[in-house]
Amino acid sequence: MSARSDRAGQGSDRRPCNQVRVRVPATSANLGPGFDAFGLALSLYDELVVTPGGSGVTVQVTGEGADDVPRDESHLVVRSIRAGLDALGVQVPGFTLRCENRIPHGRGLGSSSAAIVGGLAAAYGLAGEPVDRERLLRLANEIEGHPDNVAAAVYGGFTVAWLDGEDGRAVRLDPSDGLGAVAYVPANRVLTKEARGLLPSAVLHGDAAANAGKAALLVVALTQRPDLLLTATEDRLHQEFREPAMPESLALVHKLRGSGLAAIISGAGPTVLVVGGPERTCPVPPDGWERHDLRVDPVGVQVWSMEAG
Repeated sequence: MSARSDRAGQGSDRRPCNQVRVRVPATSANLGPGFDAFGLALSLYDELVVTPGGSGVTVQVTGEGADDVPRDESHLVVRSIRAGLDALGVQVPGFTLRCENRIPHGRGLGSSSAAIVGGLAAAYGLAGEPVDRERLLRLANEIEGHPDNVAAAVYGGFTVAWLDGEDGRAVRLDPSDGLGAVAYVPANRVLTKEARGLLPSAVLHGDAAANAGKAALLVVALTQRPDLLLTATEDRLHQEFREPAMPESLALVHKLRGSGLAAIISGAGPTVLVVGGPERTCPVPPDGWERHDLRVDPVGVQVWSMEAG
């Protein structure tokens, strides 16, 4: 056997494999003004091991969500593997899936996107094909319904995503050297559907214009001028409207920003993310919250296949 790693989506013809290992990063979407468009890949990872064989599915889960997620074909990773295999025209009747989850569930750090992207990437490994990241993004968007988190999980770094018709598209940009993030994760969860349900159906023209300007500035701040992050992460479209679902998170955002830190709600929340360079000094988390000091993941999802023969 030989180990084969695919990072760039280039490789040779299909080869049967005995086992596939996948590592996929957590992600933070929106980043303040970049609602449903911006994503940042973070150095907190879920790992999957898929071993083909038999005619059914066996699911083993450790870590985050171990007591809550299903252990059958309805598991999101399993559904994503099946969708990927169907798209690639490959039959794998049965397999064992082992998940080691480190990304908190329902906290705005892209756990569902990681499951989708990880499962689809595993399908490429099972098929013996190199990962086509552009196609993987389109497939992931079909399952997730929006491309911001899945784009960052696919490509790593800082991504700007959009819909081209119904297809998810994205460009990847290199973050500024030394850019990192501190995630403050509360114990409670907030469903994305609940958080979206609090948003108004229309916004003021002035607020939309302000967000457009800050989103453009945020691209510069994240890639070249981290000193601009505090002002560039100002938002008028979604964060304050979500306060009823996460009052403690919004209070923490206001407190941190008042101290000069570029704090935002991560995705749909309730995690609070502080983005900045190595010079930032962040306080200890509130009681009952966890703190994760993270780097920006530079490569996105990775796949290793143990080949037969």
